[in-house]
Amino acid sequence: MPKWGYSIAELDPDRTAKASGRGLRISPKHAREVCKTLNGMHLDHAKDYLQQVILKKKPVPFSRYKKKVGHRHGIEKACAGRYPVKAAQKILSVLEGAEINAEYKGLDMERLRVVHASAYPGMKIKRYIERAFGRSSPRFGTLCHVELVLEEIEGT
Repeated sequence: MPKWGYSIAELDPDRTAKASGRGLRISPKHAREVCKTLNGMHLDHAKDYLQQVILKKKPVPFSRYKKKVGHRHGIEKACAGRYPVKAAQKILSVLEGAEINAEYKGLDMERLRVVHASAYPGMKIKRYIERAFGRSSPRFGTLCHVELVLEEIEGT
């Protein structure tokens, strides 16, 4: 069993399905903005949205990490936005894993909604670049953890 847990508690295990991606090689900032956008979407709409982001048809609105980010056409509540393709691909694979878990549990696939989507930084990969005169510069990379929870809603 893993030593980590989910950041959301008090879930009904009969109506929810969870999936987690640990140590993903994506930007935690981009993953945070994608997860914020996915929160509350229906499953089929979220999958379609991520595929549109991968094809660079729909932008992801950036609300926190938006300094010097250009405006994008088609964003309703924000003007700054980007197309984080790599983060969208990894989060789409985690979302498909949650969908498979929901199908295994016997949940109705038409009534699934994303109730929890979060991303936060993982461990750092420490590397160094050789420089002139015997010096070196750090080149650290941060891994990312992504959590998704799908819940079967009552109506609709």
